[in-house]
Amino acid sequence: MSDSKDVVGGSTPGRPMIEARGLSKFYGPFAATQDVTFTIPEGQVAAFLGPNGAGKSTTMKMLTGFLAPSAGGARIGGFDSQAERLEAAKILGYLPENGPLYVEMTPADILRFLGEARGLNSKLLQDRLEYVAERCALKGVWRKPIAKLSKGYRQRVGMAQALLHDPQVLILDEPTSGLDPNQTHEVRELIRSLSQSKTILLSTHILTEVMAVCSRVVLINEGRLVFDGPVTEMAADAVAIEQRFRELTTVKS
Repeated sequence: MSDSKDVVGGSTPGRPMIEARGLSKFYGPFAATQDVTFTIPEGQVAAFLGPNGAGKSTTMKMLTGFLAPSAGGARIGGFDSQAERLEAAKILGYLPENGPLYVEMTPADILRFLGEARGLNSKLLQDRLEYVAERCALKGVWRKPIAKLSKGYRQRVGMAQALLHDPQVLILDEPTSGLDPNQTHEVRELIRSLSQSKTILLSTHILTEVMAVCSRVVLINEGRLVFDGPVTEMAADAVAIEQRFRELTTVKS
């Protein structure tokens, strides 16, 4: 058994914080996901992997309550994502792959609007706005219309809204999409620091990112779970994890 101090995410995992129980989503005869089951305990950073079209984003939307499953269920911090969606949303921060933004607004405007919608009081909201502006490196574009921001900066605004209410659970769909290498490094360091106090499920296509910030891998292919275990069980290094990924996701004729 590995020493807990070596595991990204801090101390020994605790109670279940993200639960998928037989999650399935059908569109007519097509199964986007089928019987996906896994549990992420408190204090763990897990990578959610799979090739394009494997069902990752669909699964994440069902976990967060944005999409109703055809079968099965999901829980966030013990709250049912459908039946208790408002309670689950209070402790959840979600970054979609291409999050909708009101492009005529500035980061300052949209984040204040979202904070007020979440019911944050004036003092707390101001403190959290200052926090996310600093941690997501948005001060330079704080008053600039989102329509004029690069994809990378829009992604930072999306990360800021996910962090704004200081949630216990983060579900991040491609958080470094559109970022340059320096920005990617900054986001990885942010995730590392957040992992000390939060449970994180992270979808990414960058396998070196998995080695850098995650302790666990959940891998799906063609809508089904094909691997669930420690990163070190899947592969020993960045080169090996790419090979193992191909082995697990290549469709055999």
